Amino acid sequence: MTKKYDVYAIGNALVDMEYEVHDEFFKKNNIDKGLMTLVDEDRQNYLLNALGTAPKKQQCGGSAANTVIATAQFGGKAFYSCKVAKDPIGNFYFQDLQDNNVDSNLQKQDRDQGITGKCLVLITPDAERTMNTFLGITSTISKTEVFPEAIRHSKYMYMEGYLVASPSGRAAAIHARNIAEAAGVKTALTFSDVNMVKFFKEGLAEMIGDGIDLLFCNESEACAYTETDDILEARERLKLIAKTFVITLGEEGAVIWDGHKFINIEPFHVKAVDTNGAGDMYAGAFLYAITNGHDFASAGKLASKAASKVVSQFGPRLKTEVALEIKQKILG
Repeated sequence: MTKKYDVYAIGNALVDMEYEVHDEFFKKNNIDKGLMTLVDEDRQNYLLNALGTAPKKQQCGGSAANTVIATAQFGGKAFYSCKVAKDPIGNFYFQDLQDNNVDSNLQKQDRDQGITGKCLVLITPDAERTMNTFLGITSTISKTEVFPEAIRHSKYMYMEGYLVASPSGRAAAIHARNIAEAAGVKTALTFSDVNMVKFFKEGLAEMIGDGIDLLFCNESEACAYTETDDILEARERLKLIAKTFVITLGEEGAVIWDGHKFINIEPFHVKAVDTNGAGDMYAGAFLYAITNGHDFASAGKLASKAASKVVSQFGPRLKTEVALEIKQKILG
């Protein structure tokens, strides 16, 4: 049966607001550099006032949203389940999804009153990104936002690891996974952030269940989850929870387990200016390739090239014409 969607994803809906700062800003405002930190509304408003300027870039985001938008830009079909409020920034989020050809539950459901989540993405000259996130209404994402028919008509169901921090979000992801498994739809998960692994490992294990088809993680997340400092040992242990997986290695590229063998993916060396969204782009490009007839090695090469392009610019997205140019060059 021909599937309507290549990827169905569920994740936190956040409007990304990017700012360029220096390390002094972190010291002055007691911010942990390089991490994603959940904050309340008052704290985020304090930081907005401290920044004092309009963001360099603003767009609908959240990890899984960035991923499915990337899949759509390469020519794939995607559906996104999320929760935003009936407020101006929620309207902006909904419109941005539509402008990027991503279907969503927002087209079919009324939105509740509340505050749409925002993520302050703070970029330093060394290209590292530090995130301070107020989840807003997305903290109450639940099974209500899950669309079973869209899952059943997808090739992959993709879960964002950040959902583990919300009990209702975790339950929604597990519900979506159960629907996918019952329908024979492949399942995928990204660990999202090493803090999610360190503080919510048991919840992530619940989301994984008896095992998933595809896992995305970076080296630190892989080692944290498998409780080892040896990446070779970590990747062997990951075989116990995922049929296939990708471990990104930063400037060293990536290693992929395709279910039969390990594949080393060479990096594309660039000057990084903003690492925000690199992992999301990698997952989006990879999912596009494997759901459109390409093998894991080709998918890894496309994902590596796309991620390298993202880190050489500001913002977690490519322009659609750039994505298509990369696809033509790598996949033909």
